[in-house]
Amino acid sequence: MSDPYQRPQYPLLIVISGPSGVGKDTIARLLMENENFYFVVTATTRPPRPGEVHGRDYFFLSHDDFAQMIEDGELLEYAVVYNDFKGVPKQQIRDALASGKDVIMRVDVQGAATIRKLIPNAVCIFLTAGSEEGMIKRLRERKSESPEGLKLRIATARQEMKRAQEFDYWVVNADAAQDDAVRQILCIVEAEHHRVDQKPIIL
Repeated sequence: MSDPYQRPQYPLLIVISGPSGVGKDTIARLLMENENFYFVVTATTRPPRPGEVHGRDYFFLSHDDFAQMIEDGELLEYAVVYNDFKGVPKQQIRDALASGKDVIMRVDVQGAATIRKLIPNAVCIFLTAGSEEGMIKRLRERKSESPEGLKLRIATARQEMKRAQEFDYWVVNADAAQDDAVRQILCIVEAEHHRVDQKPIIL
């Protein structure tokens, strides 16, 4: 019989997802300041927004380079999101798990569903703004969309909100309260490490 006082500790895979405009990138950057986490960088074909850095926020790739990654089977999952490709490089996951740290992954809602199928014991957190009005306000303030593109993001976000029940946790990222959202996520991580049925992440 195994010693109950010597419980194994396995790194967690924490998936942060939610609609556009809820602050996924902002929360991810704040969590990156915690040296206990390994942050998985997503690849995308969209252009960088002001302040975003290649290799830190995303790998900003050409469509040809992204297509080559698909061809070579180098992506754990990928999808077309608002006419641009996004995907998770497999090497990022390998490096993350080898680090022994808890792994943070930020993906869109459809990407989170794919990850959940591939890795059932991933911890999936649905991030939301304080209200629909707050979410729409953030999208408008980006000023990175055409009127038609903005309308599409808002319509898609409303549909994605209906999928919140697919996730393990719900965290509100209200305006000027990002620290509260980060604190809640850290509490979730701490609680998950105390689960009786912890299992290693297997790809």
